[in-house]
Amino acid sequence: MTEPALLILAAGRARRFGGIKPLAPIGPSGEAVIDLLAHDAVTAGFTRIAIVINDTTGPVIKEHIAQHWNLDQLKVDFAVQDEPHGTVHAVLAASEVIAGSAFAVSNADDLYGPAALAHLYNHLSNNASENAMVAFQLERTLVGSSPVTRGVCHIDQDGRLVGIDERRGVHRDEGGTIAVDDGLSPAVLDPTLRVSMNLWAFASGMWPVFARAMAEHDLATGEVLLPVVVDHLIHGTMAGVDTALRTISVYTSDENCVGVTHPGDLELVQQHIIEQVDAGNRAKVLSGSLYR
Repeated sequence: MTEPALLILAAGRARRFGGIKPLAPIGPSGEAVIDLLAHDAVTAGFTRIAIVINDTTGPVIKEHIAQHWNLDQLKVDFAVQDEPHGTVHAVLAASEVIAGSAFAVSNADDLYGPAALAHLYNHLSNNASENAMVAFQLERTLVGSSPVTRGVCHIDQDGRLVGIDERRGVHRDEGGTIAVDDGLSPAVLDPTLRVSMNLWAFASGMWPVFARAMAEHDLATGEVLLPVVVDHLIHGTMAGVDTALRTISVYTSDENCVGVTHPGDLELVQQHIIEQVDAGNRAKVLSGSLYR
């Protein structure tokens, strides 16, 4: 079996953040988000990483990795997403470097923790013909009070995903309540709700499904997103797809999932990493097989 690969989506334009989010310095010694993410991936068992970049910020990311990562110990490939047509388009940009195998997908500006990534590594090692995701507690995914978008997961008694409700404008109010400003109901969310943070495992059979989703979509109406394709699968609205691919197993994580969406998030995430280091949950200095 081909060794499982982690596909990191780093082609975003980061308009709200105002910089290159994957390179935001959040570690105790200035390590970037993508450095800690890759370190967690290696800790989880991954030895192959593919990174989707764009032609504007991509060269800077590649230079950073060449300078700081030990590429003799970790196989890293790059793919370029030439147009910002969404996360499905970004995944397809890496089809040649992933070589049609099963793979995991993550954002480049979120830290999921090694336990969450280990769920997907183990899944791909033992159930490579099935899809999966990791869901987090809502309250453990919020940094500061700036509004974000979260996909609220509906999970059946067998641990399968049966629906995702996208909620926009999710934030903590002054009293600590998690409120939503999108006009939908409920306007206040349970902090223990499970949400998607774009951390997936996809079977090799998904490559033609993603290609078909792009071919059938009118790009004038917007981007093609992974959660939307998943929603079509679990509700059976995409005809002719293998039954096995319609099932999405859900692993749950009680770790914090933190990232940098807004400029004000940087200091808060830096403080969170320091607290993890002080608690013994994260290394103070990245070293060894990955970072130098």
